[in-house]
Amino acid sequence: MKQEISTFGQKAADRIASVVGSWAFILIQSVILIVWIILNITAWINNWDPYPFILLNLALSFQAAYAAPIILMSQNRMAEKDRKKASIDLYTDKRAEREIEEMQEQLKHMSSMLGEIARNNKGDEKE
Repeated sequence: MKQEISTFGQKAADRIASVVGSWAFILIQSVILIVWIILNITAWINNWDPYPFILLNLALSFQAAYAAPIILMSQNRMAEKDRKKASIDLYTDKRAEREIEEMQEQLKHMSSMLGEIARNNKGDEKE
């Protein structure tokens, strides 16, 4: 299978999807959310986003609005790669099947020839 050249956008989508889909991202995001909520509940730093955390909700909505399409782009690209690979695999499998069938025919032919030779040898021994 030939190497496919990815565009900058495709590479970026794949990279973002791999980062967003990692445990490290989930842990870091969880820590940020917990710190955000604690700082706003306790008002240690100017209470910039009081309960019910509208600004946090807005930030997470923006993140989801951009993350979902980027992840879908990456998945679509992977699905296209998988389809191409499956097509190549199918071609290879069909070719191998034809070759095996040809070899089976050759073996049948060789077997019948050996049987004929064996019968001729038995006939020669009787005489």
